[in-house]
Amino acid sequence: MKISASNARRGVLLAILAAGVALPVLAQDKPESLLPPGFDQPTPTPAPAPAPAPAPAASAPGATPAAPAAPIDSANAALPLGNEALAETGIGNETAPAIDLSKYELPDFARHSLDRVGVVAIGNTPLPLDAFGRANGRYLETLMRRLDAPVASRWLSILLRRGLMSRVHTPAGLNGADFAAERVWLLLRMGEAVSARAVAQDVDPENYTPKLYQMAMQAALANGDPGGLCPLADGASKVLNDRGWAFARAMCAGLSGKPNEAGKLLDEAKRGYINNDIDGLLAENIMGKGAQGRRAVTIQWAGVDQLTSWRWGLATAAGVEVPEDLYKTTGIQLTYWRSTAPGLSATSRLDSAELAAAQGVFSNAGLVDLYGEIEADNDTGSPQVAIARDLRTCYTAQTPADRIVAMRTLWNEPETPRGRFARLVLTARAASWIEPSTDHLQDADRLIASMLTAGLEERAIAWERVVGKSTDAWAMLMLADPRVSANLSYGQVDGYRNAADTRKAQLFVAGLAGLGRLSPEDSRQLAAATGVEVGASNAWTRAIDDAARRHEPGTVVLLAAVGMQTRDWAKVPPETLFHIVAALRVAGLPGYARMIAAEAIARA
Repeated sequence: MKISASNARRGVLLAILAAGVALPVLAQDKPESLLPPGFDQPTPTPAPAPAPAPAPAASAPGATPAAPAAPIDSANAALPLGNEALAETGIGNETAPAIDLSKYELPDFARHSLDRVGVVAIGNTPLPLDAFGRANGRYLETLMRRLDAPVASRWLSILLRRGLMSRVHTPAGLNGADFAAERVWLLLRMGEAVSARAVAQDVDPENYTPKLYQMAMQAALANGDPGGLCPLADGASKVLNDRGWAFARAMCAGLSGKPNEAGKLLDEAKRGYINNDIDGLLAENIMGKGAQGRRAVTIQWAGVDQLTSWRWGLATAAGVEVPEDLYKTTGIQLTYWRSTAPGLSATSRLDSAELAAAQGVFSNAGLVDLYGEIEADNDTGSPQVAIARDLRTCYTAQTPADRIVAMRTLWNEPETPRGRFARLVLTARAASWIEPSTDHLQDADRLIASMLTAGLEERAIAWERVVGKSTDAWAMLMLADPRVSANLSYGQVDGYRNAADTRKAQLFVAGLAGLGRLSPEDSRQLAAATGVEVGASNAWTRAIDDAARRHEPGTVVLLAAVGMQTRDWAKVPPETLFHIVAALRVAGLPGYARMIAAEAIARA
């Protein structure tokens, strides 16, 4: 199963065309598969039969189909979790009615309804319960399944995570567990391993469907958390003929201090495979970590040419170092998973964390803390420690000028645009400590861009009184400031258009028009002058505009991500930015609309 299918864009296009929606054409990256051979085959839905049939050959560990399996007719049926037992009365050798032990494991007041699935995280204000309104459930499901993540914008990625995590009404026609599975899978492809696991865990195990079992395994592996499979392993093994779940049962028995049972289960799972099978050896290694574990396993990566989610997740959990060359065989999503893996050291996570910060998976505060940990734990003169000390200087130098010099060092060091943007995220709070002054106008553009990466708009807005009106700093503030409600004049915007390059001028006009900060006449004239076709219409623009008018923020966010499914800002047309910003504003998400518009200038 590919983390980002090579035909993802085509799949989304076909799905939306089927619903009467077309998309702007955007170039895409093509990450490689993270999963081992055998994951590309969907698990067939077991059909009821009067007598047991021979079991088909098990699939590879953690097997998931190229897209989560379509909902099945029995999706709402109770899964055979094995929680019933017969109680003997001891009188007349009679048998009492079966007792459902799940009622004692999870009392009624603690059960979660499938009508609403999602989690509320600190700092991640959820979308409203009716965020998807009356949108067709199958349509939303297809959009999520075929979206080629991650997207270009850091702020849109943050908003998409918020929407996918939110506790919302399950759309009509969908099973709540299956809808959760689609959200989990998209979060994983975005690199949001922690959020994906949280959504999966909001569904009670007794309500899991085959699709959610598959995605829950991927979420556990993405977090390097094989223990997270234990509450699900028995139930999953009864509805999925998946070698990964067979291994999970063995690992969980071992972790529970039952070495004899674990050994038997492991031998069954390994039957028919070569003895030095890397997937089986990793499972055996985890199994031996439990109390009374008796199997010592040495992991050799020689001959392994593909890093899969199974291999990475179990190796990370066991403290087995993965060769760096194998990371080149994966997509960017695993890089983001790596940034948040608790089993890895701060130094091994740092490069991944910077990239994850540029994407929105990692926060400014988290990145600063990570550098602080590296500085505290290392006395060497390594490049990472040098960066940590420069970061400290950004906060502690005696004069603002010295702090800005340290920031410049950090900003200028990376060789790629994404790396330089990550450093803007890193210095966001340090930049907010610099008081507005004409003495620092040379660095105002990057100081303001840095603050806005973390949403520190109030501190950034304070610079309006000192920045020039034809600078990038001014343009970002005109987009980010919530108090700019009156229309900007044609002359003000035209002044920036003449000073900036063509691309930035186009994005500025598109952002202002989307935010409603230009009069209709000025919008038309400036759009014509910059070559931005804000009035152009196609099926995608109509879909996102209609969703905004229906006040469906969840649908708008998904469609916005569809329009921006590229990792390169240079491939986002200004017309696409206009419709995304306008739709978010109308749908009740003006803060994100402003931040995305300002981000476009910062990254152009």
